[in-house]
Amino acid sequence: MPLNIFTLNIQSPKAYTHHGVPIIVSGVAQVKINSQKEEMLRQACELFMGKKAAEIRGIALETMEGHQRAILARMTVEEIYRDRKKFAESVFQVASADLINMGISVISYTLKDIRDDEGYLKALGKSRTAEVKKDARVGEAEASRDSGIKTSLADLARLEAKYENDTEIARQSRDFKVKDETYRREIKTKVATAELAYDLQVAITKQTIKEEEMGIKIAERAQEIKVQQEEISRREKVLEANVKLPVDASKYEMEKMAEANLRRVTLEAEAKAETIRLKNEALAYVIEAKGTAEAENMVKKADAWKQYEDAAIVDMFLETLPKVVAEVSAPVTSCDKITMVSIGDGPIGIQKMTREILGAVRDLPTEMHDLTGIDITKVTNDLVLSNK
Repeated sequence: MPLNIFTLNIQSPKAYTHHGVPIIVSGVAQVKINSQKEEMLRQACELFMGKKAAEIRGIALETMEGHQRAILARMTVEEIYRDRKKFAESVFQVASADLINMGISVISYTLKDIRDDEGYLKALGKSRTAEVKKDARVGEAEASRDSGIKTSLADLARLEAKYENDTEIARQSRDFKVKDETYRREIKTKVATAELAYDLQVAITKQTIKEEEMGIKIAERAQEIKVQQEEISRREKVLEANVKLPVDASKYEMEKMAEANLRRVTLEAEAKAETIRLKNEALAYVIEAKGTAEAENMVKKADAWKQYEDAAIVDMFLETLPKVVAEVSAPVTSCDKITMVSIGDGPIGIQKMTREILGAVRDLPTEMHDLTGIDITKVTNDLVLSNK
């Protein structure tokens, strides 16, 4: 439905004024369907929905032309000629009140032209000349007055009858168009309802078909699952026949082989244990013999120590001294990293460590004297002097 402005060229040829003077009037109006007010827009939709712009323009044009003629019939030529604005406002107000019921707003109306074929308007400009002519022809006018009045009254009656007839025709035409549009709207509503019902039924049918297709797919899927389960059962039987039974046989064979190996290993272990036992007995005998020999050697050493007394002890001390030094320095040799902190003006680094180890060795004779009562240094000096 168009919402743009329609320009209407309103022509009223041979329109009769209040005094029955025929004139030709041209007006220009701007109208449009009012889309701002909901009630007017609804009314316009009910009347013009589906109609072309030319049809809507024609309805508005006929309505404006009828109201223009109606205002002409209520005013004289002099009133229209002297006060065009009043005429335009009258047409505007009357047409707006009627068209608003159709949802159409009259934006503007302008009286474009007014003329006549009888020279009436031209004579208005020459009122003085008309008065002189009237006085000159007063007799003729008086003589023909009655005839003219009657003729005018007859013409007026005829025009009024024609106007009423035209008005009734226009009203009937309008009512017909309104009813026709109402019938069309009802028909379209029913058609739309039927189409919606059809679409709804189609949708329901499609949904039913989809549900049936889904049921078929579910049944097919269940059948496929059943077939797969039977295939799995078959493969399990094949697997049991081709794999499980041979595996069980192989397992039994391996168990028997493991038992045989266990028996063999047990026998070998028992034989090895016997061999070890015999070796241990031989080793014990060797140790016993060695211990006996060492005991005899110790007895001999004891006898020697009794004979040599302090000299023997010194000899043993000197023999043991390297071992003691080795044990003292053993913690140092087993360290990966040593951090030394020196205080004062003494030696640092490896020199300090060496001195501390040698100091521990140097204190051994004193410790020996405290433990045994023997002065190793004195005994050694006496031995050196006796040898000299």
